[in-house]
Amino acid sequence: MPGVYLAYPFCAQKCTYCNFASGVYPRAVEARYLDALEAQIRTCQWEWMPETVYLGGGTPSGMAPEGLRRLLEIIPGRPWAEATIEAAPGTITAEKARAWAACGINRVSLGVQSFVTKEIRRTGRKHTAQTVADEIGTLRDADIGNVNIDLIAGLSGQTEASWRESLDWIERLAPAHVSVYMLEVDEDSRLGKEILNGGARYGAGETPGDDRTAGLYEMAVERLDALGIARYEISNFARAGSESRHNLKYWKLEPYAGFGADAHSFDGRVRKQNPESVEEYLSGTGQVLDPPHDDERFFVGLRLMAGIRPEPEEWRRFEQPIRRFLDAGLLETEGGVLRLTGRGVLLSNEVFQEFLTP
Repeated sequence: MPGVYLAYPFCAQKCTYCNFASGVYPRAVEARYLDALEAQIRTCQWEWMPETVYLGGGTPSGMAPEGLRRLLEIIPGRPWAEATIEAAPGTITAEKARAWAACGINRVSLGVQSFVTKEIRRTGRKHTAQTVADEIGTLRDADIGNVNIDLIAGLSGQTEASWRESLDWIERLAPAHVSVYMLEVDEDSRLGKEILNGGARYGAGETPGDDRTAGLYEMAVERLDALGIARYEISNFARAGSESRHNLKYWKLEPYAGFGADAHSFDGRVRKQNPESVEEYLSGTGQVLDPPHDDERFFVGLRLMAGIRPEPEEWRRFEQPIRRFLDAGLLETEGGVLRLTGRGVLLSNEVFQEFLTP
């Protein structure tokens, strides 16, 4: 069954590590955006009932409950099997949590990133570990017990000791799902740009290198597994039965419809993308078609720890890179299934690159 993604690219501040298409905008722009988003949803010809809904950002938890209700009430299929809203710690109140539940939200993804105050402050965030604990309690009081916690390995000033402190909080709070991302260093974030330019702002000089960041990630894999939170995708870990049903659609190439700036849609054959910027989206610029990629199943499906089952033609087509990565211990195969090894996960970008055809 397909899913629905709603993009809400508005934030109270831009975090130093963030490379998403989001930002801080005047309230008047946000109001216009909600009108445009509602209009786009209303144009959809629903040929199927959505199974999942996902509100990503940006910071959707900053949306007024009335605005959220207005959008969700025009999406068919309620009650959805899974309806997720991304939230920034410090933005959740009892009133909001109750309103979310009334709208059909049954899962919240918290962008915690770290439970260590020094690391949090350097990202531009203002929450504390206790804020997160209190707000998870607020969500559970509203009968939203399915909570994901995002962590980032490789933040400025992060050490094995401080990372262990964040993982201790995971054990204490016992979420159903945890996402662990290794810091991306690129020109699209303030911290990434500072690191690449050799600067010192945002604590760039104290950012762990690739090897140390990989070591922190491996610590998380081991600790979460001991807690019964198993890795099922490169960056995602869950207790049995709590895997993100919506995000699995992306990795399994199942259909989904995207609404809002920079949102993508996929009907199983054709992929479409909305304009990336809020300004272009509001101007009425149409969707851009993205032709299908024959190799997409490899660099998306291999993200899953379950791996993929290549067709005979695919084994022949990719025989050389598959053989090379099997010999190098980055891939393994059993019963016709191809999957990344533990070492292959750490070098996954290099593996995926070999399956991308020009």
